[in-house]
Amino acid sequence: MKNLLLKSYAKINICLNVVNKREDGYHELDMIILPLELHDSILFSELKNAKDHFVTIDDFSLGLNKYNSATIALEKMESLYHFNNKFRITIHKVIPMQSGLGGGSSNAATVINAVNKYLKLNLPYEELVALSTGLGADIPFFIANKPARCRGIGEKIDFINVKNDYYCLIVKPAQGCSTQGVYEVSDTMDLPMGDVEVVQKALEEGDDELLAKSIFNSLEAPAISLVPEIQTIKDKLKEEGLKIVQMSGSGSSVFALSTDKHLLKSVAKKLEDQYLVEITKVIK
Repeated sequence: MKNLLLKSYAKINICLNVVNKREDGYHELDMIILPLELHDSILFSELKNAKDHFVTIDDFSLGLNKYNSATIALEKMESLYHFNNKFRITIHKVIPMQSGLGGGSSNAATVINAVNKYLKLNLPYEELVALSTGLGADIPFFIANKPARCRGIGEKIDFINVKNDYYCLIVKPAQGCSTQGVYEVSDTMDLPMGDVEVVQKALEEGDDELLAKSIFNSLEAPAISLVPEIQTIKDKLKEEGLKIVQMSGSGSSVFALSTDKHLLKSVAKKLEDQYLVEITKVIK
């Protein structure tokens, strides 16, 4: 089989409840995740006569960390399905790191799907979700990459419909958020909880007014305590007339949704000198 050139998509959390912390250290979550057209690119090919996999990432801010999520996913599949094939995986990063946009998780899920396709393992969706569970809360979501409500540690997935065609403005401050660091702070706080059912209803009915009032993220307060600029960005976006505004995941990116692409472009121009700014679209 020839090389595979794959798109590894970003996501936003339109709502996120931290339900509780389990004894094993994982956090039970209840969240609605929307996939975005923004993506990394992954070149996937087989290495002949090699003793090990070769995974490279072109974001030098990551350092020389062998155990990135894509490598971990690859090694887990190797241990489960006992194949001897070795792969070269080259990841071109566009999704910013420590942004709450799921780049690392997406890379891992894309590799899982690629191995399944390349080796013709014919693993069903449910098995792919099961093997990705525990590697990262967002990885099971990225196996199908469709709008979904995700519960548990990310493995309980129910697909949802999104009525409106949303464009998405992403604004990220220079400082990122460590997921582990944000959760450690969150464990010391009494976190607010939102109504996921209402958010789902607003998305399915295309009720932007209800959506603007009901979106939430339990991790915003702990993330803002670490990166106060998150709040500054939220305030600036709302001052520009954007209503559906929130931090994604564990931060530090803030997003705004709108069906008006021109409005998002005009706001983006005002912020692009201060922040990393992207305009993309929600995948339905």
